[in-house]
Amino acid sequence: MNKPPRVLTIAGSAAGGSAGIQADLKTFQELDVYGMSVITAIVARHPETNKNVHPQTMEAIEAQYATAVKQVGIDALKTGMLFSKEVILKTSKIIESSVTDHIVIDPVMVGKLDSKLLEDDAIEAMKSELFPLASIITPNMPEASFLLDDRKLNNVDDLKQAAIDLHKLGPKYVLVKGGRLKGPAIDVLYDGKSFITYEAPRIDTVHTSGAGCTYSAAITAQLAKGKTMAEAVELAKRFVTTAIAYGFSYTDKVGPTYHAALRVKGESHQIIVQ
Repeated sequence: MNKPPRVLTIAGSAAGGSAGIQADLKTFQELDVYGMSVITAIVARHPETNKNVHPQTMEAIEAQYATAVKQVGIDALKTGMLFSKEVILKTSKIIESSVTDHIVIDPVMVGKLDSKLLEDDAIEAMKSELFPLASIITPNMPEASFLLDDRKLNNVDDLKQAAIDLHKLGPKYVLVKGGRLKGPAIDVLYDGKSFITYEAPRIDTVHTSGAGCTYSAAITAQLAKGKTMAEAVELAKRFVTTAIAYGFSYTDKVGPTYHAALRVKGESHQIIVQ
C-alpha cells in the first residue's frame, strides 16, 4: 500500500469549523494527504466575557509537535494563526529542527470580519524569524499591505511590487492573493526573478470564511505530493475557487467554503495561468 504524504498544520482551532486547523484538515483529507495539527490557540467567542482567542501553553504546543513527529513524521508543514511573538519564535525553532523543505507560511493577521488575530509585537518576529524559513508566504491584500507599512494596493501592478518587496524578507516564493481587487480574482506568484499570475472569475458570495487557510493548506498538500511550486499554486487555486463557488451558510452569519466541492460538484471555473 502506498501511504499518503504527511502534512502538519500549526494554527488556531476555529470552533465553527470553517477556518484554521479545521479547514486545513478538511483540505488535507480531500487532497489525500495525512493531516496532523498543532493547535496554537482556540478561536471562539465567549458569550459573556466576549474573549475570542484562547492561547495554548508553550508546553502544549511543544507536546503536540513532538507527538506528531514521533508517531508519524512530516513531509510538509504549514502555519496559520500563531497569535503571539512567543508562539512565532517557538514555531521558528520547530521549523528549523524539522526535516522537511516544504514550509508554507500563511501570515494570518486579521480574520474575515476584521477580528485581530496577531499581537502587535509579533509582526516583526514573523518578518525577521519566520519568513526567511519559508518556501512560500501567502498574504492576502490586507496582510501584504500591513506587512509593507500600510501601503495601498489597488491593482495587479501593486501586487507585483508588493511581492518583490516581501521577497526581500527571505522566503523563496511570495504569493500575494488579489481576492479583494475589483474585477477577476488575480493572485501573483514571485520567485525573485519572474511572475506567474493565476486568474479566476470573481464569485459573488460572502461565504468565504477559511478561504485563505484552505488555499495555503492545498498548496502544502500539493508540495507534499511532489508538485512544483507553480503547479501546487495552480492546483490549490482550482481547489479553493470551486470551494468558494459552492460556499454556504447554516445561519445569517458568514459561512464556510465547501471543501468537498471539487470532488462532489466538479471544477466550477477555469483558471487562467500566465
